[in-house]
Amino acid sequence: MYIPIGGDMAVRRESIVGVFDLDNTTCSKHTRNFLAEAEKEGKVIPVGEELPKSFLLTREMGMERIYLVPFSAATMEKRMRAKRRPYAWLTKF
Repeated sequence: MYIPIGGDMAVRRESIVGVFDLDNTTCSKHTRNFLAEAEKEGKVIPVGEELPKSFLLTREMGMERIYLVPFSAATMEKRMRAKRRPYAWLTKF
């Protein structure tokens, strides 16, 4: 199942390792170093034109990628949950 991450992009739910809030995680020098190193290696992919609020760490076929997404980590988590139950919206009625 694919999760929309902004713009016209989507990633496979199974490939998502973690969703991280940029405001909270970039306080750590380790995270800043990790993101800087990934940027040098060409692993960082910005999604859309908006300022990113979170990032997704994915691993698929042995390759790691980091997507800078315009949605909060909480929004991404909701999208991931909703996609696990494709007809979950029917239970509201």
